[in-house]
Amino acid sequence: MDKLRSPGGCPWDAEQTHETLLKYLLEESYEFIDAVEKGDRVEMREELGDVLLQVFFHARMAEEASSQPFGIEEVAEGVADKLIRRHPHVFGDVVVENSADVLENWEAIKKEEKGRTSATDGVPMGQPALPLAAKVLYRAEKYGYDIPVEHSLKVDGEISADNAGRLLLGLIDQIQAQGIDPEAALRAATKEYIAKIHAHESGAASR
Repeated sequence: MDKLRSPGGCPWDAEQTHETLLKYLLEESYEFIDAVEKGDRVEMREELGDVLLQVFFHARMAEEASSQPFGIEEVAEGVADKLIRRHPHVFGDVVVENSADVLENWEAIKKEEKGRTSATDGVPMGQPALPLAAKVLYRAEKYGYDIPVEHSLKVDGEISADNAGRLLLGLIDQIQAQGIDPEAALRAATKEYIAKIHAHESGAASR
């Protein structure tokens, strides 16, 4: 990667920026997901290498920055330090009973490290609407916010892992049949819920 970015290297690689490479990072991540879902071990190895290439590519470009440069060593050191800090039950003397305790500690440590004051701090708004909605609802629950979600569409019977996907697919089919973009609709509803979270937090802060 260093040779590709250096003078005399590859013209295409030399022209790239963090911004121009973003689509490739997403594509390679999705291709790895496909390989995992297919159970193709050879393809998994190849696609994981492509994801790793993106990490090296971005880190190599970051070395060239005039302000706050960093390289792959700093990236690796940073994530190693983070794993140690957020696993005090392994690297420290904290006692946990199960994985739920681990997640609870992880979120608490992360909140303190980042100095977060809102349940929505650090939630990437540019991600697709479904994971965005899931993340926002998860954060609201973890922060102990009792903000109801409208359940105007009632589902008969118990929702299981087996039928949840079919229910979602059927709902998307009905929405699209009405000429509505389900991605945009869910994103708009999630933004409304985020606004409720912020209103809840503002009210709590003023009391």
